[in-house]
Amino acid sequence: MSVQLHEASIRPAAILPIDAATRIVAALEQLDVSRGGVWNATAGVWQRYDRPWDGPLGSRGTAELIGSIAVVYDRPRRNEITVYKATLTAAGRLQGWTTDRICNDALAYADLTLASCPRDTLAEPPAADPFRPDVPRQRSLTELLNTDIRDLIGRRR
Repeated sequence: MSVQLHEASIRPAAILPIDAATRIVAALEQLDVSRGGVWNATAGVWQRYDRPWDGPLGSRGTAELIGSIAVVYDRPRRNEITVYKATLTAAGRLQGWTTDRICNDALAYADLTLASCPRDTLAEPPAADPFRPDVPRQRSLTELLNTDIRDLIGRRR
């Protein structure tokens, strides 16, 4: 299945000061999909869904990914967060989401908008850019086990 994405670099990158970063991360944790919220936030990516996950055993179910915000923690200074890219899925765009809207949805927990955030120059995306195509895709357990078994068999020869 092919997913159409709309990617937008945020230049100059938005900087979340310590207080704002703390408030936003706390809010995203409270609104995590595992708690009935609409956010799935990791250290490098904040994903926004259209509804809480409703699948069996806490899986995604019918929830659609709206888009993602790429962030770097502890840049440019310790405890600050740099927001440098937003990606919208086709489902998100069909629902009327924009780069500003998805960013503002997260930034609102610190009374900020993308337009009101302090800015920094980020010449190149961070080395661990989660949206770059050379990042390996997540593999299923079966793929991992088969790969490991093939590696072990190859080493015995």
